[in-house]
Amino acid sequence: MALLFGGEGSLPAFIARQHIPALGLVVDPCAAILVVIVTGLLCVGIKESTVAQGIVTIANACAMIFVVVAGTYLGFKSGWTGYELPTGYFPFGVNGMLAGSATVFFAYIGFDSVASTAEEVKNPQRDLPLGIGASLSICCALYMLVSMVIVGLVPYYAMDPDTPISSAFASHGMQWAAYVITVGAVTALCSTLMGSILPQPRILMAMSRDGLLPPFLADINKKTQAPVKSTLATGICSAVLAFFMDVSVLAGMVSVGTLVAFTMVAISVLIIRYVPPDEVPLPSSLRESIDSVWLRHGRNSQEVKGDNPKTKINVSSSEESTKPLLEKVDIMVELPLIGKQLPLINYTLSEDNRRKVAGWTIMFTCVGVLLLTYSASDLALPRNILGFDFSFLRYTLCGGGGILLLLGLIVLTCIDQDDARHTFGHTGGFLCPFVPLLPIVCILINVYLLINLEIEIIRIVFSPGSTFDIIITK
Repeated sequence: MALLFGGEGSLPAFIARQHIPALGLVVDPCAAILVVIVTGLLCVGIKESTVAQGIVTIANACAMIFVVVAGTYLGFKSGWTGYELPTGYFPFGVNGMLAGSATVFFAYIGFDSVASTAEEVKNPQRDLPLGIGASLSICCALYMLVSMVIVGLVPYYAMDPDTPISSAFASHGMQWAAYVITVGAVTALCSTLMGSILPQPRILMAMSRDGLLPPFLADINKKTQAPVKSTLATGICSAVLAFFMDVSVLAGMVSVGTLVAFTMVAISVLIIRYVPPDEVPLPSSLRESIDSVWLRHGRNSQEVKGDNPKTKINVSSSEESTKPLLEKVDIMVELPLIGKQLPLINYTLSEDNRRKVAGWTIMFTCVGVLLLTYSASDLALPRNILGFDFSFLRYTLCGGGGILLLLGLIVLTCIDQDDARHTFGHTGGFLCPFVPLLPIVCILINVYLLINLEIEIIRIVFSPGSTFDIIITK
């Protein structure tokens, strides 16, 4: 941003970074102002914000294509000096590579925001998977190409941590390219902010409908058809964090939150497939709609609570109803103990025992993932402390975690999944494939990245000269 105004010291005082000696903090008004602008744009409406998102995304993609094309030309011209390293291609080892991957994991936040806007999509069953898959593939390809080009132009240890791309081109005599890259970086920040702030108000709105948050967060503006109050609350909190916190610590915290959310989703898939809840609470809005249908047909809602444990009631709405999802509601209360047959073992499990075995297996699988990732990371016990060798303990934890993980995968593969998985939530929706293999692999990778990321955050936060270090020393 400073390059567009003529240099580091040319920024206006109201957007330049300011140091507060009394608190030992460096505040960033420019970041807070940018968050406020994006929040105001999202309050206007989803259509208007989508147009702005498309404009900044096109500008960002053009800048990245320029970096790839021009960088490839410079790389072949200079002989790719960045890859001529005496230490090889993995100077920090596999743990260093995974720690770096976990740090930039927040770049993939925007893809889950597509699912958060499902209520505003015309054909969500078709458009949501296509949108997530296409955007993920395009962004991954562009990110990898840009990284390959920049690392090939300049060795990793010679890069400027603040402006790595523009300084790489400037080192090869293309100072003018810094302006193109700066514009692309600013549009990339706007696009990332819009993709990050957009889903959170929708999540707050859904939680408010379920009674978990104050009801005013579920209010929809009649003019813009957007949750303005939830958007303002999200924008204010984000602006305060951007104003006071260091960008490296904030990026690490965002990545931690993303990894934790993805891990919880993978665990939830296992729970819904094997031990779904017997009763699903309905949100207040849906409950009111169902009650109105009952009153419209002259039926009392108390009929549902009859003594007959196997009751099937059909509720059909009138033709002029504007709620197609409520045209027919089937309520079946039936709890039979169906025998489940294990494919590999000649033993029959009742439904109650199957749920118990599946629940304990999921728990022990998560424990095995935690032990395996902890012992395999740098956070584990060192091999030698005060002359005592702890390598045996580390290998034991690693082996025990691996055994629990493998046994959990085998048991969950042998046990039949719950029959209610086909009717849990809305029928006809997307079903996760390759269960339980895919969720367990996701949990393993996410937890390992999370542990390595926490190590990096601790090192950054308590490094000499950091804010926490200054507060502690004082």
